Amino acid sequence: MRFVDYSAAIFGLIFLSPIMVLLAILIKLDSKGPALFKQQRVGKNGTIFTCLKFRTMAVGTKHVPTHQSSTNSITKIGNILRRSKLDELPQLINVLFGQMALVGPRPGLPNHEELIEARMKTGALDILPGITGLSQVEGLDMSTPTLLAERDGDYVKSKNIFYDINIIFKTLAAIVNKK
Repeated sequence: MRFVDYSAAIFGLIFLSPIMVLLAILIKLDSKGPALFKQQRVGKNGTIFTCLKFRTMAVGTKHVPTHQSSTNSITKIGNILRRSKLDELPQLINVLFGQMALVGPRPGLPNHEELIEARMKTGALDILPGITGLSQVEGLDMSTPTLLAERDGDYVKSKNIFYDINIIFKTLAAIVNKK
């Protein structure tokens, strides 16, 4: 599976690089600050890594989960990036470096103790976190940590390449249907 993730990340970064450069320019034109947002996240076996995303909020916004953030701090281009999930594209770099997979449990913040503890019990921290995952296509987020960890654990038990492809297609369908 690592070979598939690595190959897809290289292909995606090459193929999508013009779009990513354009998005970075639009972010810089829309608001002050860097185009990339870097945040510490919990990865495989509880290791901390720096997760990359396109910045969608004003600089200085408090680092909280999306469901706890104020919509007032989201930039104009940030709204578009979030709806289209294009803010996640820089995570292909995390995949390339072996910190993430294309599909897996979404990486939580280090201060999400309840989620981390629940994921330890379900085995969800035994694998790399993903850019997308079963919980995301089912509409679960960090606001329900126990349920999220249970579904992530279900994914770990059923994980295979065909299941991952199915989740990727469901993710793409959800993005297209949101527009």
